[in-house]
Amino acid sequence: MIDTVAVRTYLLGLQEHIVSTLQAEDGKTFLRDGWQRPAGGKLEGDGLSQLVEEGGLLERGGCNFSHVKGASLPPSATQHRSELAGAPFEALGVSLVMHPRNPYVPTVHMNVRLLAAFPEGKPPVTWFGGGMDLTPYYGFEDDARHFHRVNADALAPFGADKYPRFKAWCDEYFFLKHRNEPRGVGGVFFDDFNEGSFEDGFAMMRAVGDAFIPAYLPIVQRRRETPYGETQRDFQAYRRGRYVEFNLVWDRGTHFGLHGGGRTESILMSMPPIVKWRYDWQPEAGSEEARLYSDFLRPRDWLNE
Repeated sequence: MIDTVAVRTYLLGLQEHIVSTLQAEDGKTFLRDGWQRPAGGKLEGDGLSQLVEEGGLLERGGCNFSHVKGASLPPSATQHRSELAGAPFEALGVSLVMHPRNPYVPTVHMNVRLLAAFPEGKPPVTWFGGGMDLTPYYGFEDDARHFHRVNADALAPFGADKYPRFKAWCDEYFFLKHRNEPRGVGGVFFDDFNEGSFEDGFAMMRAVGDAFIPAYLPIVQRRRETPYGETQRDFQAYRRGRYVEFNLVWDRGTHFGLHGGGRTESILMSMPPIVKWRYDWQPEAGSEEARLYSDFLRPRDWLNE
């Protein structure tokens, strides 16, 4: 049985837990922006965007909940499943991106979601998706190992194959093909997941969502007081450019939202506030910045090295 009400209830609770935790850590109240799309348009539904700008910890951060319904799946969702073209659908999820001010605190992304299609005369089809990934500007092995360990432990009850499989999927997905470069140190990622029952998929999605704060908060608390200067801020802004490039060029969620009639402000909340690009720039050999490229921006077996 497909229970979107239970999924919605969980997602709203997850959003509140994450926002209240990060709000307490930051010290600045997140803005709450509820929105609705009335029936009769391309999409109908509602959502809640919660964001902070110029906070004590977070230069910009946002956590969105959305629940939309449409009369026809957009092409971006049916390019690999033509039999569902034109089917009504329902999509709901929580998605977040946090851009801390201190360059030694990594940027983080997480989302969990459900997509359900209702083809005429056929049983509903559901897919769960989600994951989280870490994008440091200055790498620390302890941080990457911790992040991956929490994810591995969260997925362990669902089969020994899940973490290695979703870790490899994350490394492959969050990769800037036009740069031949990973976006960060990865994490886990799964999409279009409909193995087993609806209940099994929902339980796994909850496990990933619930793991976010234990995976990220200890890293924040460990690094947030690290001294930094203009050199580190400048490099952070340069590396944030890669984040923008990935989201606008490659990210399926961004494309689904923008081309499917989603709410632009909420979709682009993931963009960092200060970004720089340079022509063919390379870090100085032997520097902390160079070590990010040599030691961290490549797939690694963080749990067993």
